[in-house]
Amino acid sequence: MSTSDTPTDNGTPPTAPSTGKEAQKLEPIYYTWSNAFSILAGRLANARKVELEQKYFREQDELKAESICRKCEENRDFLLQYSPMVRFMRDEVGKLGGDLNSKNIHCRICTAQQSGGFHIDHGIMLCANHFRNRGHQEDTMAHEMVHAWDHLKWKVDEENLRHQACLEIRASTLSGECRFTREFFTRNQWRITEQLQNCVRRRATLSMMARPGIKDDVHAAKMVNEVWESCFNDPRPFDEIYK
Repeated sequence: MSTSDTPTDNGTPPTAPSTGKEAQKLEPIYYTWSNAFSILAGRLANARKVELEQKYFREQDELKAESICRKCEENRDFLLQYSPMVRFMRDEVGKLGGDLNSKNIHCRICTAQQSGGFHIDHGIMLCANHFRNRGHQEDTMAHEMVHAWDHLKWKVDEENLRHQACLEIRASTLSGECRFTREFFTRNQWRITEQLQNCVRRRATLSMMARPGIKDDVHAAKMVNEVWESCFNDPRPFDEIYK
């Protein structure tokens, strides 16, 4: 089985998604005015605040799952038609015999901090409840489309951590998610020199931390470093890295 996940860059490795079907059974325990106000005002103790925030926002995602996924699907269809990056990657995947479309790019509610994933047999998963805006969704779609291209172009060994590290480096490099404006204005990463390299290393390491066989962040970073030069400097199917 082949899988990959796009991290949301907060340091938490991604986990498996939820379909959101349990929303119909959910009792709104955490969604109260007092809880909402306490979260916004920062009046809770740190440990209690983290626990309450997680449950509160998860509950909100599940209660609003239908509308959240519908918005994700609308943006998906728009990007498939109008995004230069998404259209280019869709065409390149098509040249290798693949077909990415609205039927195999799925919007789902996810239970932890990830924005998307790819499976060679099932297509792309988009975590509808974790997108800040359409631009964030565009980056995620492009990231997973790079994974799809790589799986079609080369024989990827799912047990080989060097292969997996290379996939993550290339996806973060080529998708546009690490371009300067995204880092500077969205993630408050204000480095001027080697900004792209630092972003790709950080995000590739986060993605690797979720993979079976990775012991810890040090091990993940080691795998990324071992294949860095060849994978970071390979822009295919682009002529050059999209900055």
